[in-house]
Amino acid sequence: MKTAKYPNVGRNFVYPTLGFVGEAGEVAEKIKKVLRDDEGVISDEKKEEIKKEMGDVPWYLAALSREFGFTLEDIAQKNMEKLASRQERGALHGSGDNR
Repeated sequence: MKTAKYPNVGRNFVYPTLGFVGEAGEVAEKIKKVLRDDEGVISDEKKEEIKKEMGDVPWYLAALSREFGFTLEDIAQKNMEKLASRQERGALHGSGDNR
């Protein structure tokens, strides 16, 4: 987090949230343009461009996690538990957060 330079680092969950969704949107935009302009064929050059944007997504996720006092390991573990529970209950398909 030595590279975190935004207002009120450590007390500002809004900034990294907006950065996270913004960067995820940039990844989606680049992929959308591959579909629109390149018939879905991703060149090595486009892959590298997408890779650069993808790298920003986990940075903002880490910053957001830190704002809430979580580690990325905490988040990953909780997600694995949630998915395992859904699988055991046959609830991987469907909608809703608490299925």
